[in-house]
Amino acid sequence: MASTPEDIELAGPDQYETLGSSELATSKPSTKPTKRQILVDENHPFDLEAYVSSYSGRAAAIRLIFIANSCPPLAVQAYQLAIQYIQQTPDANLYLSTLTAHNAIAPNPIPQDQKWLDDTISKNSAERDRLEVDLKTYASNMIKESIRMSHRELGKYYQGVGDYASSLKHFMRSREFCITSGQVLEMCISVLEVLAEQQNYGQLSTYVFKAESAFESPVVSMGGPGKKGIANINPEREIIQCKLEFCTALSDLGQARYEKAAYGFLKMGKSLGDWNAKIVAPSDIAIYGTICALASLSRSAIRAAVLESDTFAYYLEQEPYVRELLDAYMNSKFKDMLLLLERYSTRHLLDPHLAPHIPELTRQIQNRATVLYFQPFSSVHLVKMAAAFGVELAQLEASIVSLIDEGLIKGRIDSTNKILKAKDQDPRQELYRQAIETGLNNQASTRKLLYRMRLLQADLVVKAPKQSNREQQSQLQSQQSQTTQSILAEHIAMYD
Repeated sequence: MASTPEDIELAGPDQYETLGSSELATSKPSTKPTKRQILVDENHPFDLEAYVSSYSGRAAAIRLIFIANSCPPLAVQAYQLAIQYIQQTPDANLYLSTLTAHNAIAPNPIPQDQKWLDDTISKNSAERDRLEVDLKTYASNMIKESIRMSHRELGKYYQGVGDYASSLKHFMRSREFCITSGQVLEMCISVLEVLAEQQNYGQLSTYVFKAESAFESPVVSMGGPGKKGIANINPEREIIQCKLEFCTALSDLGQARYEKAAYGFLKMGKSLGDWNAKIVAPSDIAIYGTICALASLSRSAIRAAVLESDTFAYYLEQEPYVRELLDAYMNSKFKDMLLLLERYSTRHLLDPHLAPHIPELTRQIQNRATVLYFQPFSSVHLVKMAAAFGVELAQLEASIVSLIDEGLIKGRIDSTNKILKAKDQDPRQELYRQAIETGLNNQASTRKLLYRMRLLQADLVVKAPKQSNREQQSQLQSQQSQTTQSILAEHIAMYD
């Protein structure tokens, strides 16, 4: 299941009801801090204010709360900044929960802004009542377009206050009153925005498919006609296409499909429109795409899809260290690569989308680097190899043993002399094996061709008569099928 920001583990007063619903329960990445201890020091730099400046509104608040839960040294500062961002939104419940959590750990508690709280609750209540009255009025008059607009506005309202269950309910109900494909597309984009905020990775792909179906229909503009297909892309279409590509890639990342996620992020366009900073920052795209590519793609694929890509170059400019990481990997400077991964691990582990996957992604990157290092050699001293990677000898040896067990390295370890030796392969034996395999495949295909020829000679071709009822057709087909099976059995026995 996906995660909802309102379910983050914060203590809230009992007199305010908790937003959300059990049907949209949160997943571990957003509700629990990362298990690994997150360091913030000279060797693991992290500028919290610079990081959060890339986001706005609720997105910044939710990321700050995740950081506060995951990294105790930054908790007080993160909560303070989160409260400032939450006061830019109408979410009173999240404000109370965050304030309570801050005051529980901070040496200097922050007093509750009662005036803002009362004004926000009053405005929320008045706005909800107005929208519900409008919806009832339009529903009684059966004005389809006005009903659709009312459901859309209610969906936006509940999204703003953090009630994702009600938000999705109203957005989905507006589908019944959509007339054009542009309106269907608008509904799907709104649902995708809520699901992305909620980190509901499993449902993202479903609504991406629905949005693409509406996007490729003759009318794709949000308010008017357009040309069929996606070849002629205007700025509005380009933004929509980029949003759909991002949701697809994010869904793959959330479900640990790293290769698909890598290609998804790498082919993204440059413009996310109003989602930029509201949902994701360009620097996030650079990190997601690069880390997934290093973990799942070959060097040639990385060169073509990352380094030689014009579109992804825009994202690489947002995070300079990402290009350093790519250069170190491509130039076989694996020690520098691992040092960069460790140095910026704090940045990776404090990202709510990426954090739960960092241990596995890092392991896959290390495994790929180990395999690439050993490929040109017939034997390698493990001591020198450990120095080249900057790791302990025992750690490297354990890693190589697991790679040998998985079949990624064809070799064996001399534990006494600490040498990794490639398995000797007899080229002549391999050639004989390939020749025999090719011969068996040719023999099987020839036998199938002979069976086909004998069937044609026996005129065993099933053809339905021009005028016959269904019972006669089925009876004839049954008889011919039995005859065919008997002849096939005879010839199989003959050739065997």
